[in-house]
Amino acid sequence: MDEHSTAAESINPKHQALIDRLSTRRSATTISSDTARPVADFLSSFASSKLSIEQSLSESRSRADLDHIATSISSLDQFLAHNSYLLPSYELRSCLKSISDLRSSFDSASSSLLPRKKFSFRNKPQKKEEEPKNVPEISVEPSAIDKISSLSVRDGPGFRNEKDTTLVKDFRQCDVGQGEFTLSDLENCRVYLKGTVRALFFYKIRNCQVFTGPVLGSVLIEDVSDSLFVLASHQIRIHHAKATDFFLRVRSRPIIEDSNRVRFAPYRLTYEGIEEELKESGLGEETGNWANVDDFKWLRAVQSPNWSLIPEEEWLEIADISQCK
Repeated sequence: MDEHSTAAESINPKHQALIDRLSTRRSATTISSDTARPVADFLSSFASSKLSIEQSLSESRSRADLDHIATSISSLDQFLAHNSYLLPSYELRSCLKSISDLRSSFDSASSSLLPRKKFSFRNKPQKKEEEPKNVPEISVEPSAIDKISSLSVRDGPGFRNEKDTTLVKDFRQCDVGQGEFTLSDLENCRVYLKGTVRALFFYKIRNCQVFTGPVLGSVLIEDVSDSLFVLASHQIRIHHAKATDFFLRVRSRPIIEDSNRVRFAPYRLTYEGIEEELKESGLGEETGNWANVDDFKWLRAVQSPNWSLIPEEEWLEIADISQCK
């Protein structure tokens, strides 16, 4: 039995089917020579990082070690997300399994080193247990918890810590174009992003409206509520979202996890030059995938109760942000 078969069998059958669907467009074709080199480079870098993390886990002796390892695993997960739309289905499946294995190993290591306040990639609430008398409580710094989140807030270009304002960025007029952009800790904001960017990260967004042009790679969203997103991207992953509407154009099926009361509808945005940008980004055609959402935490055959489609009468009017400056 080869390595690819072993990786496939170790993944839940429904997750395996999901990964296959994510790569349907590529699995029907042979990888071109132009694509093969980036894929090979990615796999080499991924394997090297994975090996380094595994070695760090085996040598971890302190909370500081765990803090560093958690950051490394989150960075590797983001690295995979950026490149997942290029990967053949079997490579994507294998890499996702590797991330899952690293997280499991991390949880085991943290349980051994910090038995009473375990570091974890899961953000599930834990029951408070009564501590034995005369035993000092182990405290965990908030910064460490933040780093263990599956989406760490990156340095670099972005909008951060804003409230009650309008934020506008035109990637065609700045050095960020084709790069990455982060939006974090925003409350009661309207955000307009024009032009093309390689990747977008959203973290801690509250009661905001976000309108973006094409994203060449992936959009990662974590910890958002009571908001509205209008996004076009090759892949969109949503973690810990609630009471939020998404108007999407996306090449693969959107993924949600640990989310509820999220709704979906087609992309509703225009500005001067957007149609050409969408075509150049491989997003010129409507795929209908906005309506084909996969819930990683809902493995039953029936429809997930955590998401729904927005009735057509509630769709946004097409938003024209040409004049937003």
